[in-house]
Amino acid sequence: MKTFISVLRSAVPAALLLFSAVAAAQNYPARPLRMVVPFAPGGPNDILGRLIGQKLTETWGQPVVVENRGGSGGTVGLEAASRMPGDGYGIAMGGASNLALAPSLYAKLPYDPVKDFTPVINVAVVPYALAVNPTVPAKNIRELISLAGRKAGYLSYGSSGVGSMSSLAAEMLKSMSKTDIVHVPYKGGSAAMPDLLSGQVSMMLETIPNALAQVRGGKLRALGVTSARRSSAAPDIPTITESGLPGFDASSWTGLSAPLGTPQAIIDRLNAETQRIVNDPAYLASLKPMGTDATASTPKGFEEHMKKDIARWSEVVRRANIKVE
Repeated sequence: MKTFISVLRSAVPAALLLFSAVAAAQNYPARPLRMVVPFAPGGPNDILGRLIGQKLTETWGQPVVVENRGGSGGTVGLEAASRMPGDGYGIAMGGASNLALAPSLYAKLPYDPVKDFTPVINVAVVPYALAVNPTVPAKNIRELISLAGRKAGYLSYGSSGVGSMSSLAAEMLKSMSKTDIVHVPYKGGSAAMPDLLSGQVSMMLETIPNALAQVRGGKLRALGVTSARRSSAAPDIPTITESGLPGFDASSWTGLSAPLGTPQAIIDRLNAETQRIVNDPAYLASLKPMGTDATASTPKGFEEHMKKDIARWSEVVRRANIKVE
């Protein structure tokens, strides 16, 4: 009897906690939500956050207030987001740069992407285009790799900065193809573009809208896109995998996360509602001008993808000996 009473006493608090979580989810949301976007207004993450926030507001009748907290590649905003209460009323629109790249780039990252957050849903994939100056005698990835193999250090690539996705994608290409291509970092992709157009650098991995404007005008040649699948914004450009480097996938991505401790029932509700938004034709149409492809994952699927990317980019950073001050 004593054993039964003891078991009952230990079970009652757990049952009450579960009941409380379920009740909270059923009444959710009962007040405005705060969405931290760890980048300045106007960028892809900000646009995606505001699109989703607006749709959630319309559905739930509770405002989703977007708060831009830029700085240090998005790590400043995510640090602030990691300290929000885990009650479902604070969410963050993170991305590959601050959730997958940052752990290996920063020696003292003020948050842990895995331990401090609960993934909700991955909402977008952002491929890059590998564009070369027309003077480069390569029409596809195979020819580029062959050229780089024959002439070590002959080719150079511009990037938007050390540790940026454009630089790490190029370092992945170098590692997988076992080639030597010289890195020339710039302060942003727009700063690198003039030198690419003039031939001062041979190639660059750039966002699809920026690259396409020059490719369509005949000023650059696109050899491939970095995603596993062709981009909906440029379906005529093959993937780098198709074009000669099997298994290559170096896309950026954007997704919603919540602070650790957010009830699973609320995570599931946020996921289900965002899935509906992401699959809406109007939402899909709004992404194409940004060169962004929609995706929709389960919380578990997003978690697995993020962990895989953390490990993969950590290896790229280690091999290239990249350090960010």
